[in-house]
Amino acid sequence: MLHKKDQSRVKEVWYCAEENKPIERSEIEKGYEVSKGEYVVVDDQELKEIAPPTATTMDILQFVGKDEVDPIYFESSYYIAAEDKTAKPYVLFMGARTDTKQNAIAKVAMHNREHVVLIRPSEGGLVLHTLYYPDELHKANRSEAPKAKYSAKELELAKSLVKNLTAPFKPQEFKDTYRENVERLIEQKSKGQKITTVKQPRKAPVVDLMEALKRSLKASAQAAAAKGAKKAAGRRKVA
Repeated sequence: MLHKKDQSRVKEVWYCAEENKPIERSEIEKGYEVSKGEYVVVDDQELKEIAPPTATTMDILQFVGKDEVDPIYFESSYYIAAEDKTAKPYVLFMGARTDTKQNAIAKVAMHNREHVVLIRPSEGGLVLHTLYYPDELHKANRSEAPKAKYSAKELELAKSLVKNLTAPFKPQEFKDTYRENVERLIEQKSKGQKITTVKQPRKAPVVDLMEALKRSLKASAQAAAAKGAKKAAGRRKVA
């Protein structure tokens, strides 16, 4: 972020509302507001002394089927690495997990909170996913599916679209176009070049579901044909 007036960088400042002045980070302590304007102060040593055992060791709670946990509970993902002295238990645990097709549910404390985590084998190693607690998934944000009727013909057409677009998931084929466009924008502006704009598609209201599905099928077929032609051209170029 820059200051519009002189384009200098804007810095974060810790500010004391009571004294109406900036303060140093070393002058800051942690506290919890128990009533209006009244706080209980807690220091790092006290937090360390009441940390659960999972702050230093991971507690395996149970094992579940690989598809049993709804992905909506997944928060962050981490690779789990083994130290030299834990190499055998790591490989043994991973092997048992792979053969039984069961994922481990465990508890571990990190970043000043205790997490429920899921551990699963992935590409010759182990991956850990921190999970949301149920009360962190706000039900108020969830909307109910609309109640609408459709015909058998519409369902078959929709299923044709799904079948036409079904393919193995290859994450390397996806890219952040917005990021690429921003990087191009910065490069062009830094060189004094004309900015390349992106034409936005016209958003027309969809009234006829059948017509919308037909358009989607046609577009997916054209995209698949173009992709196939591009691959064929690439093979000819290599040959």
